[in-house]
Amino acid sequence: MSYKIPESVLVVIYTMNRDVLLMERSDHPDWWQSVTGSLEPGETPEQAAMREVAEETGLNVRDYALTDWQYSNDYEIFACYRHRYAPQVTRNTEHVFGLLVPERMAITLAPQEHLQYVWLPAQRAVDQCFSPSNQAAIHLLSGRIR
Repeated sequence: MSYKIPESVLVVIYTMNRDVLLMERSDHPDWWQSVTGSLEPGETPEQAAMREVAEETGLNVRDYALTDWQYSNDYEIFACYRHRYAPQVTRNTEHVFGLLVPERMAITLAPQEHLQYVWLPAQRAVDQCFSPSNQAAIHLLSGRIR
C-alpha cells in the first residue's frame, strides 16, 4: 500500500469582493472546504496547489493570480483519514495559498471528491467550513484585500 505524504496544500479561491468558493466533500456530506490535497512524491507545494485546483475545479491556475501566503498549519489528522497515512503518522503540515479570480464563476467538480459547490461571502464561508485551519485561512482574506 502506498501512503499519503503528511504534507498538503489548502487553496482559498476568492474574488475581490471577498466571495469564497467552498465545496462539499463526497465522503462526508455537510463537510464544506476549500481546495485541499496532499503533495505527491517530488512535488513542491506550489505544484500541488496548481494540480489540486485543476483536479477539483477544472480551473487553470495560470489564468488567475495564485499566491503563496507564506504560512502553514500543523494539525492532527482527522481520525477518519488516518488510514491513508503510514501507521505512525498523526500530524500534517498544510501550506496555504490563495487564488484570486475575477468573479464568482462556474467550476467543474471532481464527483469522486465533491458533491456541490457554493460561493459565499467570507464570514459565511468561515461559518460553513468544517476545518479550523480552513476557517483560519479564510480569515486571512481581510488582510489581503484592501
